[in-house]
Amino acid sequence: MARVIVDKYFCKGCGLCVDACPKQIMALNNEEISQKGYHPAHCIDQAACIGCLSCALMCPDVAITIER
Repeated sequence: MARVIVDKYFCKGCGLCVDACPKQIMALNNEEISQKGYHPAHCIDQAACIGCLSCALMCPDVAITIER
């Protein structure tokens, strides 16, 4: 099972990972604001993650890592 880790300090909430996820389990967290003033991305269903790395590859800020 893969695990998505988003570094909230580097995430600027661009949403590219949300669009890239084939399982549609990435979303912007509208209830949280990072230190830089953005709504960071997060995985809404870790168990559904297939570890395809699409979100991590799309991230322009290299804020996403996948643990397998």
